Amino acid sequence: MTVDAPAALGVLDDIDARPGSTASLLRTVIGLFLRPLGGWISAADLVALAGDLGIPTAQARTGITRLKQKGLLLADRDDAIGYRLNPAAVPMLERGDRRIFAMREMQDADLWCLISFSIPESARSVRHQLRRRLQWIGAGTVSPALWMCPGHLQDEVELILDELDARRWVTLFPAGRPQTAVPLGEAASDWWDLEMLRSEHETFQRSLDALPDEPFAAYVRLIDSWRVLPYVDPGLPTSMLPADWPGRRSFDEFARLSSTLAEPALAHVRAATAS
Repeated sequence: MTVDAPAALGVLDDIDARPGSTASLLRTVIGLFLRPLGGWISAADLVALAGDLGIPTAQARTGITRLKQKGLLLADRDDAIGYRLNPAAVPMLERGDRRIFAMREMQDADLWCLISFSIPESARSVRHQLRRRLQWIGAGTVSPALWMCPGHLQDEVELILDELDARRWVTLFPAGRPQTAVPLGEAASDWWDLEMLRSEHETFQRSLDALPDEPFAAYVRLIDSWRVLPYVDPGLPTSMLPADWPGRRSFDEFARLSSTLAEPALAHVRAATAS
């Protein structure tokens, strides 16, 4: 058996794959099913599963090669040509599981985490990456150098600081309910792009009408359409949201469909890879 050397860990947590794209669908398949399969899949079976999603063979092979270059997969040749899940990717996938399948909604009494930073111009690339990564986990911008996120995400903030080697420039403060001169919902609309988040929820809800009938394809496309929302939407308290906020409906629909589709989708994958 031969296994390629892992790629750099910094490329594993790719937040740029557009839902519905070949790269995103393949990442979703890998994240959902490789661990239950023991971490390995033949190249032929992975291409066949991509075909079940409507991805042409050549396009699937190109997408798989790119995921290998990203470090998510390691080429593993044994009885057949195949791919093994990079062990370094497992913590990322486990964090994704917690976000995707257990979206948390804050209550008014819950703590916040304030993130204050002063990063020198000589490290402006770190400053750019920090802001990008904080936005990805659902943090809001109080001012350019003061961000806030739900307190239960502090561990993720600390992980980001470690990965960027930015701890020396950042101070974290636990905080209670914000006190603002304007209604809290109005302040929240300045700190987060609530109209963008609303649009993301509405796009997700519309996508449910186009899910395929076959459980495997429906489940993969459901997860792929949903997976961004639990990151960019921090689950704000209802006191900070408009009365017609669509977040609860999105989560309820996702929970209902994922619980219905998960088992038959995995059964399809086990049958397809049994040989």
